[in-house]
Amino acid sequence: MKKLKLTYIGFLACFVFLAGCERDGIDPITEVAPGEDQGGPEVTINNPREGTTINVLEEVSTIDIEFGVTDDIEVEQIEVLVDGNVIATFTEFTDYRIVEEEVTFENVTTGEHTVTVRATDLEGNQTSETVNFSKEPPYSPIFANEVLYMPFDGSFMDLVTLTTPEEVGDPGFSEDAFLGSGAYLGAPDSYLTIPLEPLGNEFSASFWYNVSGEPGRAGILVAGADENRTQGFRLFREGDTDSQTIKLNVGTGAGESWNDGGAIDVNPDEWVHITFTVSADETVIYVNGMPLNTGTMASPIDWTGVEELTIGAGGETFSYWDHLSDSSPMDELRLFDAALTQEDIQNMINASSQTLYMPFDGDYRDLASNRDVTVVGSPDFAGESAEGSDAYAGAEGSYLTMPSEGLLSEEFSATFWYNVNPDPDRAAIITISAEDSNNPDAQNDRTKGLRLFREGNADEQTIKLNVGTGSSDSWNDGGTIDATSNEWVHIAFTISATETIIYIDGEPVNTGTLSAPIDWTGADMVSIMSGAPRFTEWGHLADQSYIDELKFYNKTLSTEDVEAAMAE
Repeated sequence: MKKLKLTYIGFLACFVFLAGCERDGIDPITEVAPGEDQGGPEVTINNPREGTTINVLEEVSTIDIEFGVTDDIEVEQIEVLVDGNVIATFTEFTDYRIVEEEVTFENVTTGEHTVTVRATDLEGNQTSETVNFSKEPPYSPIFANEVLYMPFDGSFMDLVTLTTPEEVGDPGFSEDAFLGSGAYLGAPDSYLTIPLEPLGNEFSASFWYNVSGEPGRAGILVAGADENRTQGFRLFREGDTDSQTIKLNVGTGAGESWNDGGAIDVNPDEWVHITFTVSADETVIYVNGMPLNTGTMASPIDWTGVEELTIGAGGETFSYWDHLSDSSPMDELRLFDAALTQEDIQNMINASSQTLYMPFDGDYRDLASNRDVTVVGSPDFAGESAEGSDAYAGAEGSYLTMPSEGLLSEEFSATFWYNVNPDPDRAAIITISAEDSNNPDAQNDRTKGLRLFREGNADEQTIKLNVGTGSSDSWNDGGTIDATSNEWVHIAFTISATETIIYIDGEPVNTGTLSAPIDWTGADMVSIMSGAPRFTEWGHLADQSYIDELKFYNKTLSTEDVEAAMAE
């Protein structure tokens, strides 16, 4: 009986508490009549955005489709289509008026594509929203007649055809690359083979080469049908630990043609540019853009039976004179189905010093290599440009970052077009700094890397450069640009082992002295259009200006080079 009374009292107390809650302003849940349907659902596609470009090494990639649908009454069905084909249908929803969903599509091939989200409500009203996106090849040839490109940046893949060669033995990579993050590095009894279609009566090959005198002879590039040397070609080297001679043999069907090339000094341990060209009547070997020797062709090259290219050895068809595996690093290998002119070769050499190129024509891609770029915050595009179709538009708390691997060298230069926004009155433009672990909330280690930034007021802004030399830093107080003109100006800076120079519109405006070469230790991140996250103590944060045609170089540009970059 006592328990019964206690239970009754408990229920009564609960009832009084709930009644009190209602009196205190907390209403019970009541059903609300939906009212009349005001129209079709609203559809928003959050990803991909209009004009999104996918750029990855894989031939087939994936994309995450993110969308939202709202309706004033009730969503009945949502369909997601790619290129007009339904890939997903939704009919059950946790919230029948507000829907947020994501679908992964795993068959994105190279080309133009559409994503459509089609939503239907209970009354049969239907709304569709469509965006366009594309998948580009990881590399688009930048030189005329280019049919093969192997940058050797951690992969042996030919980026033109997306073909991965067969590895024989244990070929590897050298971190000491001419360009990018890696170069091909041979090993004993090791080389690559890749399918090769006949290139016609005229063709060329080019690459950067750091010649080794060990072993004393080796094959470099060989495309043969058998051991008779009457088909295909053989590029190889012979000599000793002081000097190596680059030679070329070409098969003409009934015979063969020899080009005895010229010698390369082994001792400097330096990269040289090698090119050979084959036409119907002659061959030419070039070193660093200069013709070294010419060979005569009695008839055009014979491709009969030639099916593959061997890289880094004499391979199966040219090993009988001990032209075996090459231990010399090779970088930036290209084939062309035309005989290049000397001007073509020199232009290619000049372009090879460019390590980063971001035109900002509707995306944040680096066209010089397939580099990963991270977007922080919400940068945008300007809707105008100095060159091309668009430019980067900065925003508060927004910038780009990327790994610095493959971009750093003792000589360094950068060029870009710039339309300054003086608000805020100071900001960083390019930062390649080491992490300041002693000051995580106010980072400012200026003994490593570089920092290009601006300071001033609403009328004028001064472009300045700081370079770390290991134990100290060097300042270049730069030059001033008009902040009221709303005009594009061309900015360049160069770093050699002894000095820095800042250029504005092609004219050198100031020089800074370096007590030692730039020290890149720990400077493993590039920030574009902000000092964050590694140059923040003095408030050089996100730049809300416009920037276009950003380029990095692995050499010190001359005044003529800067003028040429400005004129491109």
